[in-house]
Amino acid sequence: MSTRPRCRRTRAALALTALLGGAALAGLPATTAAAADGAVTVQYRTSAGGATADQSEPWLKVRNTGSTPVQLNQVKVRYYFKADAPNATYRFACSWAVRGCSAVTGTFGTLAHPTATADRYLEIGFTPAAGSLAPGADTGDMQLRFHQSSWQTLRQSDDYSFDATRTSYADWNKVTAQLAGATVWGTAPEGNDPTDPTDPTDPTDPPGGGQTLFDDFDYTSHTDPAISAHGWSVRSNSGGPGVPGATWDPSKVTFSTSGGNSVMNLETSTAGTGASTVHTEVLTRSMKFRNGTYAARVRFSDTPKYGPDGDRVVQTFFTINDLKAPMADDYAEYDFEYLPNGGWGEPSNILYTTSWETYNPDPWQAVNQHTESRRSFAGWHDLVVTIDDSAITYYVDGQHFGTHDAAYLPERPMSINFNQWLIDLQGQTSTAPRAYDQQVDYVLHVKDQVLTPAQVTAKINAYRGVGTSFVDEVPAP
Repeated sequence: MSTRPRCRRTRAALALTALLGGAALAGLPATTAAAADGAVTVQYRTSAGGATADQSEPWLKVRNTGSTPVQLNQVKVRYYFKADAPNATYRFACSWAVRGCSAVTGTFGTLAHPTATADRYLEIGFTPAAGSLAPGADTGDMQLRFHQSSWQTLRQSDDYSFDATRTSYADWNKVTAQLAGATVWGTAPEGNDPTDPTDPTDPTDPPGGGQTLFDDFDYTSHTDPAISAHGWSVRSNSGGPGVPGATWDPSKVTFSTSGGNSVMNLETSTAGTGASTVHTEVLTRSMKFRNGTYAARVRFSDTPKYGPDGDRVVQTFFTINDLKAPMADDYAEYDFEYLPNGGWGEPSNILYTTSWETYNPDPWQAVNQHTESRRSFAGWHDLVVTIDDSAITYYVDGQHFGTHDAAYLPERPMSINFNQWLIDLQGQTSTAPRAYDQQVDYVLHVKDQVLTPAQVTAKINAYRGVGTSFVDEVPAP
């Protein structure tokens, strides 16, 4: 991790709109709301009516036809289509929405029972920022679109949910809507009810196969020999990122219990000088992790546990390999970085997810793609990133946060890291001592397997249910 500003590489073919939703698609777990008498309908139109198109454009409205308010983060809408090839991959984008594109999410799934007109679906969801719908109200325009990752022409005339004649909004029962997990609108392709327990996006027991690393961080201290035996290194060497002259102190990595689970705590402190600044980091010694699913439960902090607030602290979960030369194209890094007090030109709290292709430290040049959300993320959060042969996808608390392009996929294996450090000492100039905590509940990696956030949770619960606190089946590269 280097001290560096965020910088996104743009691509000419995508310059017309904010690809992949543009703004961050972040959210916290939904608040339970009564939905017994709730009901919604979905209206549809298309602005791309040709039998073939560069991208499909299903524009949607969700309307509350019940008698009580509906929390939009409890609504899921599915648009069904036929893939153009068995290995085709797709990208979602929101061009414009009355509620804001940053409050609209889009993910793709595969039907358990393919039909002649559908074997995939686009599922539209909402973050808590989308708010609620009063009885009789609707979301207004959601101008949505999706395309093949390769930008090859797609055929939509054989798609179950497509209708070229619908050029103005009207109820359309070939899209489905779920409210609080129950299907309340539409008819899915035969044999594919969204609440069918065989649906691959439903929570399931952990999938079989997939070599796994799981660690519950059940250790006594930073000197516990099991830490090294389990493949971890608690950093003590000097150097970046962060404040020049700072040290990385293993003794500030401690272990305790929270909510019945063992947790790792990383403490970062300063008294306003480089010599008084202490950073912390824990990382795997081996670079053996590449494609698959990465997950961790992390507690971010907005304020210090003592002393004055305001330092530009960075709290992280990430994977990385070494930069062999400036602008080397086999570098890779995938970050969750929370800045509770801002930094890198941001004035206040912001969460970044960033996928790196490469960089040059001097003079600074960066090739990356990022998604961000400017709000507080204080507290516990479930962080998931999946990497396959087509994309990097980030989730926060089960909600889609961002998807990054295939151009940023890793060429070499990486390590798994957690660290907490200060960008500089300019956010808070006091010489009074202060310290910040970042906590980690668990970490999981499943090699070469893309899991949904629900499947991650099921896998963690299965390990904990039988008392497993550590397993490492991932082979060395």
